[in-house]
Amino acid sequence: MTAFRWGEPAHAITLPPEIRAVLGLAADNPPPPAPVTLPAPRALPFPGADVSDEARLGHAAGMSTEDLLLARSGQVPGVPDGVLRPATHDEILEILRIASEYRVAVVPYGGGTSVVGGLHAERNGFAGVIALDLARMNRLVDIDPISRTATFEAGIRAPEAETILASHGFTLGHFPQSFQYATLGGFAATRSSGQASSAYGRFDQMVVALRAATPTGSLDLGRAPQSAAGPDLRQLLLGSEGVFGVITQVTVRVRPASVLRYAGWRFPSFADGLRAMRSLAQDGPLPAVARLSDEVESQVSGVDGALAIFSSPDLDAPPLDPPGATPLGAAAGDAWQRGRYGAGYLRDALLDAGGWADTFETATFWHRVPDAYAAIRDALREAAPRAVVMCHVSHVYENGASLYYTLATKSDDDPVAQWRSVKKAAGDAVAAAGGTITHHHGIGRDHRPWYAGEIGPVGAAMLRGVKQAVDPAGILNPGILLP
Repeated sequence: MTAFRWGEPAHAITLPPEIRAVLGLAADNPPPPAPVTLPAPRALPFPGADVSDEARLGHAAGMSTEDLLLARSGQVPGVPDGVLRPATHDEILEILRIASEYRVAVVPYGGGTSVVGGLHAERNGFAGVIALDLARMNRLVDIDPISRTATFEAGIRAPEAETILASHGFTLGHFPQSFQYATLGGFAATRSSGQASSAYGRFDQMVVALRAATPTGSLDLGRAPQSAAGPDLRQLLLGSEGVFGVITQVTVRVRPASVLRYAGWRFPSFADGLRAMRSLAQDGPLPAVARLSDEVESQVSGVDGALAIFSSPDLDAPPLDPPGATPLGAAAGDAWQRGRYGAGYLRDALLDAGGWADTFETATFWHRVPDAYAAIRDALREAAPRAVVMCHVSHVYENGASLYYTLATKSDDDPVAQWRSVKKAAGDAVAAAGGTITHHHGIGRDHRPWYAGEIGPVGAAMLRGVKQAVDPAGILNPGILLP
């Protein structure tokens, strides 16, 4: 990826005319934003730090809509003063020791795909900010075909890990939208969930052991498939977003490699589809991928009613027969899969054309899903009356499901303030509907205002106590996650 744009420049697209028409965008793109001017880097106690403008700019932000809107207005408040690229766990321990001594904030950096402001550290009160890029820590450490586990350094990118596993006849089976660029350490630090989670589980369920470096020492956690030896401390690192330590190694559960096949189905309505999804989740058979679009999102794919995409890793499995659905065949499923990783490029094209888009996601129990769906949708429509708002269910469980909204709109005179207003409306609606503030995007900076209410004052105090124990100087990703 390049700074403030998704993916490879050669794959960039222009915004289709029909999208321009729906959103009321002009036929010609507005002038491109002026180049970003970086402040001079502050002096750092790390002689080997890369302080070039290219390195600093490339580690200045993630891929949240606010990150991109700010950058296009010439603002990069998260730009580090330098970049370090350690190659070993012990090197990271030493970096954290020095950073604690000199009060330099440290931002762990994997693939740079955070969509919740997870790479925008707080600068106030610190002598500087360093980005800790784990790209050199990209090795397979061990593979155990008998136990079906593999141990990787945390900086390895997901496609490289899958290639290595495939050579041994295995797969991780974790394919989120960030798959092409994200790292295994990033998956762990954000409790990532992939499109085939029904078959393979969320990433936090895949991690059987991990190693982390903290300012007060190392954590080596997980020595058995399951344990009753007190609270599972792995869970403090999984989802911690670099606040409690830098994950340097993960041991993950792997499965025999298989081929996913996809098929499309049409339900008369989103409500009909929800009932069928719940039936599949509770009574079976639940496909590896189970995705249901509401009527607006289905129209984008040319389907009246509600489009569902199902898949199975077992080519010999009996044909799926969801109740009340009309089969659309493999073509609809294959079309969805071909466009699976194109959303980032489409968002860039929309930004180029004078608009913006963002996604808002939650999860809740089945009895709340219909009302939550309508309430959050209506709140987004009220906050952005000219926007197109659509939703899909991306993950289903026996007890509930996720709701994943996409909003696209024309920018007004202050798109950053416009986005913040919409984000607040979305977060408030999610909380009022009884949903979690995030199913799989993480907390970062963007979701902190609602996280405190979700875990309560005692929960927040517990997290602050852990922070004090592992990072007494508070240098690890300050301003992220913790209420």
